[in-house]
Amino acid sequence: MSTSAHSPAPTAPSPAAALREGGQVTDQLVEANSRYAKGFRDPGMDARPVLQVAIVACMDARLDLHAALGLELGDCHTIRNAGGVVTDDVIRSLTISQRALGTRSIVLIHHTGCGLESITEEFRQDLEREVGQRPVWAVEAYTDADQDVRQSMQRVRTSPFLLHNDDIRGFVFDVTTGLLREIEPTP
Repeated sequence: MSTSAHSPAPTAPSPAAALREGGQVTDQLVEANSRYAKGFRDPGMDARPVLQVAIVACMDARLDLHAALGLELGDCHTIRNAGGVVTDDVIRSLTISQRALGTRSIVLIHHTGCGLESITEEFRQDLEREVGQRPVWAVEAYTDADQDVRQSMQRVRTSPFLLHNDDIRGFVFDVTTGLLREIEPTP
């Protein structure tokens, strides 16, 4: 009787591991995409989200929104920026999402430990001193995530460009527990 040990097939290093080893992360991402594309099959989906929902969230790398919300490819539109704040560009994306692609619900998600809580609008002044030009955009820094979620909900509710403002809900995601905490809107 003989036995043989089977070694797992070698796997390519993750982009993060490649970067730590001195590689170029973009090259690693392109290589990963090449491997992904070999097994890719067109899902035959429309650009319209199945659940008719748009989610606005922070760009923080700790937030895996699809996993945290039980979403699958094609379920939602996801709009991300620093802080998950509702800016003019977010309104632009939500307007296209609703008017051209059929979404009706909007979910806003901030999170604990956000980097925007530790910087101020002075960031713009520092940039101006460094590069000689003041950014036209606001930093949108905040010290109270709950209050900023309320402000974001209000911005969405009052936008004249959005068709549907009856199902707008806001949350703070706890990066240590993975739980969402709902924020009541300003009355």
